[in-house]
Amino acid sequence: MSQMEILTERIELQVKGTPPMMAFVARPADSEPRAGLLVFQEAYGVNAHIRNVTERFAREGYVAVAPELFHRTAPPGFEGEYGNFASVTPHYQPLTNGAIAQDIAVTYEWLRSRDQVHAPNISSVGFCLGGRASFLANTIVPLKSAVSFYGGGIAPALLDSAARLHAPQLLIWGGLDKHIPPEQRKAVTDALTANGKVYVNAEFSNADHGFFCDERSSYNPVAARQAWALTLEFLRS
Repeated sequence: MSQMEILTERIELQVKGTPPMMAFVARPADSEPRAGLLVFQEAYGVNAHIRNVTERFAREGYVAVAPELFHRTAPPGFEGEYGNFASVTPHYQPLTNGAIAQDIAVTYEWLRSRDQVHAPNISSVGFCLGGRASFLANTIVPLKSAVSFYGGGIAPALLDSAARLHAPQLLIWGGLDKHIPPEQRKAVTDALTANGKVYVNAEFSNADHGFFCDERSSYNPVAARQAWALTLEFLRS
């Protein structure tokens, strides 16, 4: 396992017409040119799990940034409670794809402008809500690649934008996921196929929604290890 020394910080980004958006940044401690990575949160905020994932990517050599997508309605540093979806509903429900697109553009521009980041080599990864955000990012900024873990809401809302995908897309699903039924998963791959897009579709048949997160009851350590390895290889190649 890579043990690269990393640095972390919190930054403040300005999104027009909204309260400031905080973001968590993790990056290699050296000054070598690096790939950039947008890391998009679950519905529970940029919590300890998402910060840990962001740090894991930094140890693999990425300048990684996780923006707080709930900044319009939640205080900085907001974290919901796993197992209590009601704790995040006031922030999750009003968050439109248009608002997420604003946040994506601002975060991408910040990352692209870093001296340490090799601008043509910026990708995205997201989980749950963030899986949808990662797919959306692939349609609006010039990414190298994009990864969506169990992205709820890609189908049907974003299917019409499949033609605008800039880069190869990795889709990761849990076969036991009742939140994203098989017909929705198929609708996403059908849309990508119809538009001639390059994608990889990976379904872990014995995994449920949120299986990558070791703080959730649905955590599946075997599927999580395999999905992590697949994600790293996809981003590198």
